[in-house]
Amino acid sequence: MSEAGVMEPSRAGGFLECGAGHSVACLSDAVVDTANESSEEESTGEREEEISAHDAVSSSTKTTEVLAEQSSNTHTANARRPNSLSVSVAAEPRVWTTQRDAEVKLRIGESGLAAETPLTINQMFVSAVEHFGDYTALSWKEGEQQKSLNYKEYYQSCCTAAKSFLKLGLERYHGVGILGFNSAEWFIADIGAILAGGFAVGIYTTNSPEACQYVADNSKANIIVVENHKQLQKILQVEDKLPHLKAIIQYKDALKEKRPNLYTWAEFMELGRDEPDAQLDEIIASQKPNQCCTLIYTSGTTGQPKGVMLSHDNITWTAHSTSNHVRLTDATEAQESVVSYLPLSHIAAQMVDIWVTMKAGGATYFAQPDALKGSLVNTLKEVRPTAFMGVPRVWEKMQEKMKSVGAKSSTVRRKVAAWAKDVGLQTNLTKMNQSAAAGRTPFSYHIAKKLVFKKVRKALGLDRCTKCYTGAAPITKDTLEFFLSLDIPLYELYGMSESTGPHTISQPDAFKLTSCGKEIPGCKTKLHNPDEEGNGEICFWGRHIFMGYLNMPDKTEEALDAEGWLHSGDLGKHDENGFLFITGRIKELIITAGGENIPPVPIEDAVKEAVPLISNAMLIGDKRKFLSMLLTIKCQVHADSGDPEDELTPEAVEICRKLGSNATRISEIAGGRDRAIHAAIQEGINHVNEKATSNAQRIQKWVVLDRDFSVNGGELGPTMKLKRPVVVKMYKEQIDNFYKELATPTTPDNPLPPK
Repeated sequence: MSEAGVMEPSRAGGFLECGAGHSVACLSDAVVDTANESSEEESTGEREEEISAHDAVSSSTKTTEVLAEQSSNTHTANARRPNSLSVSVAAEPRVWTTQRDAEVKLRIGESGLAAETPLTINQMFVSAVEHFGDYTALSWKEGEQQKSLNYKEYYQSCCTAAKSFLKLGLERYHGVGILGFNSAEWFIADIGAILAGGFAVGIYTTNSPEACQYVADNSKANIIVVENHKQLQKILQVEDKLPHLKAIIQYKDALKEKRPNLYTWAEFMELGRDEPDAQLDEIIASQKPNQCCTLIYTSGTTGQPKGVMLSHDNITWTAHSTSNHVRLTDATEAQESVVSYLPLSHIAAQMVDIWVTMKAGGATYFAQPDALKGSLVNTLKEVRPTAFMGVPRVWEKMQEKMKSVGAKSSTVRRKVAAWAKDVGLQTNLTKMNQSAAAGRTPFSYHIAKKLVFKKVRKALGLDRCTKCYTGAAPITKDTLEFFLSLDIPLYELYGMSESTGPHTISQPDAFKLTSCGKEIPGCKTKLHNPDEEGNGEICFWGRHIFMGYLNMPDKTEEALDAEGWLHSGDLGKHDENGFLFITGRIKELIITAGGENIPPVPIEDAVKEAVPLISNAMLIGDKRKFLSMLLTIKCQVHADSGDPEDELTPEAVEICRKLGSNATRISEIAGGRDRAIHAAIQEGINHVNEKATSNAQRIQKWVVLDRDFSVNGGELGPTMKLKRPVVVKMYKEQIDNFYKELATPTTPDNPLPPK
C-alpha cells in the first residue's frame, strides 16, 4: 500500500474507505482510497440532516462499488476542511454511522501501525490458519478428558457453522444472539455468524428475559444460541415478541423438550456440513473491513443498553496493534496460552480470548462455568497460562484468600512472608521508578523469590505468566501493592466497548502504580477542557474507534465530536512521562449544593484502604449540603447463585477479632449494631477526612448496609462496576435519612444537638 497524504486536524489521523471485497482463499491487499475530512462544531439540526443524507448514500452498495472501482490503485488526499457537513451526495462514507448496513471511513494513519492494510475477520483467520494450522487453538475439559481443536479444525468448524446459519435463514446484517458461558461453541457461533454476513451478538448470562428480548429485537436476531435449559427458558418466555427469530440452538446438555426450530449443537452443525461452499464464499468475498460485524451491548447504568457497532477493521486492527504492544510471542517460537472465563458478551473478554490470541496463534483454554465461584484457580494450575486478564474483583478475591491462608500459618512462616513481601515491594518499586539502582537487583530479592514468590505463583497457577492484566473497573492501590510485593505486577489496561477494548496498556518496562499505561501503537489521546491540575475528559483517536450506536444517532453524536474523537466520559491526566491516570468520571462527578466538584472514586478507594473490612463504598452528595457514604462488608458468596450471604469472609472475621469484635455475620454489624466495628470504621473515615483537600470533601455521615452489592442484586454491572444511579434508587431511604433535618432541642427532654 503506498503512503497517503493525510491531514491531521487536532492530532487526528486520516480516514479511509476500504475498497472492494476479498477472496476467502487468499489475503489479497486491500484497495484503498484515503481522504480526510474534519469540521467545526455544528448545530444538532445540521448534524441530523447530514446523518440521513450520509446513511442514504452509505447504504447504497451500488454507489460504494462505483467509488471503489474509481479509486482502484489510486490514493488521493482531500485537503478541504468544510465548516459544516453539507457536502455533495456523492461524498464518501463518513467516519461514523448508525445504520446496520452502512460503511464508514477508517481512520488510517500516514505511517506505522496506523497505516496497516485493513483486513476482514476472515482474512485475519485465514492468515492464522496459514501460519499456525496444526497448533492448538481451543481446548476444554469434558469430564476428565481434555479436548481440543487446532487452527485448521477451528476455521473449518466456523465455516460449517456459517453454512448452517445460512441454511436456517440468517439474513445479511441480522444478529446471532449468543447466551451462555464461554466455550468452543460460543467462539464458533460468534465467528460463524460473522463469516455468514450476520452480526455476532453476545448476551449477558445474567440478563433477565426482558433484557434478552431487547438485545435480540434491537439486533434483529434471526438465530439465538443458548448454553442450556435455564438460558433457553428466558428466550422461550419472550419468543412471541421476537419477530425476526427463526431458530434456537442449545449447545450444552440434552434438550428437555422437542420444539419446532429448536436444535442441539450437533443437529445444528450437521445442517451445514455437506452444503456447497459457493454461497458462503460469495458472502465472504463481498465483506469489507469498514462494515459492521459485531454488536457489543453496553450494560448501561441508565436506560436501555446501546448496541456498539464494531467493524471488521476495528477488531482485526486492534488485535494486531494490541498483540504488538504487549509483545505476544508468535506460536512458531513459543505458544502463548490464556484462560477464558470472563463474560464473552464484554469486549475485553472477546478481545483477549478470541482475537488477540488468534493474532499470535495462541491457545485458549476454557474454564468451568463456576470459575468465579472458586474453580478458576484449579483451571489456572492445570493450564499455567502465559497471559491472564482479571477484573479487579478477581484479584481482590485472590488477595483475600491468600491473606486468610497466611493468617493461619505459623509465626515463622508469617515473618518470612512479611520480610519477602517487603523486599518484593521495594525491589519492584525501584524497578518501576527506573532509579539508578534499577539495574542491580538485591541479593535478598533472589532469596525471597526462591523462598516465597515462586511458591506463590505456582499455587496460583501463574508460574509461567509473564503478563498479568487488570481492567474493566477501578482497582485499589492496596491490591496493586499486595501483588507487587509478591513479585506479580498487575498491568492496568483501559478502554471501552466503543474503543474495541484497549486504548492504553501498561507494560513491564513502562509501568506505574495506579496508571493505566500508554496508548497502544497507532492511537492518540487528548484531554478535553483540562483544569488547572491538568485533569480533563479523556478522548480517544484511532482505528479502534467504533462505527456508532445502532439506530441511535443522538447517542452517537454525544460520544463522538465533529472531528471523530471519542469522548470517554472519564476524567484523567498525564504525568511528565506520558502515563495516563484516571481521576474520575464526568457523569459520576459529585457537584455539591455549594457547587464543589468532587470525584468520588479516590475518596471511596481511600476508605476501603483505611478500613480493610469494607467491600464496597459509595459516596453520596450530588446537589446535597455534605458528603455521606454507603458501606458494605466483605462476605461469603453463594457458590451457585453468586449472591452475597450474611456470613463474613474468613479475612473479615480475622479483622473483627483484631478490633475486639466477635462478629461473624453482616447482620451483627450493619446499622451500627457492633460498637467496636462502628468505632473502627469511624476512625478510618476520620483518617481519610484528615487528608481531604477541603471541608466539602469530608464524609459527614455513613451507614453499613445489610448486604453487599452484587451483579444479581443490580448494584454492580457484569464487570463489577458500580451502577451509581441504580444504587441511589435502591437505597433512597437510607440516603434520605442522612439529610433529614434534625430538630433543634428546646427542652431538656430532647437530647438532640442543634444542626
